Amino acid sequence: MTLLPKDSNIAKVQNQDTGGNQLFPVFLKLNDLHTVLVGGGHVGLEKLTAILNNSTQAKVTVISREFLPEVHELASQYEGLTIVQKSFADDDLNDAEVVIAATNDSDLNKYIRQAAHDRKLLINVADKPELCDFYLASIVQKGNLKLAISTNGKSPTIAKRLKEVLNESIPDELDTTLQQMSELRNTLTGDFADKVKTLNKVTSILVEPKVTVNKNFIWLIWSTIIISIAVVIAALYYREPQFKSFVEGVPPQFYYFLGAGFLFALIDGAIGMSYGVTSTTFSLSMGIPPASASMGVHLSEIMSCGIAGWMHYRMGNINWKLFKLLVIPGIIGAVTGAYLLSSLEHYSQYTKPVVSLYTLILGLVILSKAFNVKRKRSADKVKRISLLGLGGGFIDAVGGGGWGSIVLSTLIAGGRSPRFSLGTVKLSRFFVAIMGSLTFISMVSSDHWPAVAGLILGSALASPIAARISNKISTKTIMVSVGIIVILVSIKSIISFITKVL
Repeated sequence: MTLLPKDSNIAKVQNQDTGGNQLFPVFLKLNDLHTVLVGGGHVGLEKLTAILNNSTQAKVTVISREFLPEVHELASQYEGLTIVQKSFADDDLNDAEVVIAATNDSDLNKYIRQAAHDRKLLINVADKPELCDFYLASIVQKGNLKLAISTNGKSPTIAKRLKEVLNESIPDELDTTLQQMSELRNTLTGDFADKVKTLNKVTSILVEPKVTVNKNFIWLIWSTIIISIAVVIAALYYREPQFKSFVEGVPPQFYYFLGAGFLFALIDGAIGMSYGVTSTTFSLSMGIPPASASMGVHLSEIMSCGIAGWMHYRMGNINWKLFKLLVIPGIIGAVTGAYLLSSLEHYSQYTKPVVSLYTLILGLVILSKAFNVKRKRSADKVKRISLLGLGGGFIDAVGGGGWGSIVLSTLIAGGRSPRFSLGTVKLSRFFVAIMGSLTFISMVSSDHWPAVAGLILGSALASPIAARISNKISTKTIMVSVGIIVILVSIKSIISFITKVL
């Protein structure tokens, strides 16, 4: 008698638990197989869409006595799809390699299953797990990465929910990593063991243990720092006459804009937009001319976006390809817009209502986005990134804000990862703000430097915190509040201008 070794594969199989999900996952090359789908109604359409979404060149024959218009529309778009309007017959499976029964007639579905089994074909029967030889899984796809989710036919709803979670959690940029790993593998030499060692070395950073710090401890540190600064300032104010005289000599406008800059930067960190439009709206309401207001916003964003961009860089939230497509056109647009607005500084009484109208529109945009936060993103990514950066930079400079509202929201709506989009837009905004600010400084003689200094310091203080609180606060609540405030203040400014004219 021959004894099997303890680590034998056969021994392992024999000792395995026979419970749980016993399905064996496979990925079929439907582009090379002939699939016959019986059923042209809603269920058939759902199955057909799932096939074509994953295999655009799949060879599929759909058989049914009636078809939904959407099925005919798909037939006009996909060359491999053929529709046959007739009743099902056994002979329809003679050339089939995969069969799907998706009719609303249970007896017909059973008949199709028997015909498939007579021909040794695998079949999926809609909504009848016990009749299926295989299931159609919920699919998560990021470029070349594809994950199939199975609940063993117990709950398709759970599979769909998991699909939504994974679609949001896995960044689109992971496909770039796969491409790079493939290119690296092709350059490796040596035997299999050497290649494995090299790949393990490259990917080791992904599984290195990270030191975790208690969140309460982090908040304790920040609270201690803030309280310590407050105590020092209070002690200096009450015990040092020179410091007290200095503080009292600072124009109140500085303190107003210090608090406003801090608050607006926190809001911007939470929702990824609105710093420019809120700061500009506030500045206009405080009597700052449009060019000076936009200059203050851009100068303050140099430091705040620089800090935020660095924080996102450290957290790995930058898509460098996207960054390159945004930054140069964004700079060109910002410089052009800053030059145009600065040239009209002497006509600020006329440009101010125009800018207020723009902030009113942005306020409406922010408010509308608040009620569409969970809107399904488009499957087609934005293609003209450079044109988006050019327009965003120009409008942002002219209106004192809009880079986040325009560029970031467009990228996310176009299907890009919110986390990578936010980090990339923040970092590119740093360079756009530098060039826009230099243009404003060279052309505008402003008497509102206390306001500018307040915005700069306030936003800089908030930036390290803002970069870490993104998606930590109720986005909808903040966006609704910001949208309403911007709309009301902009309307007030427009009404004041109309009143003066009349």
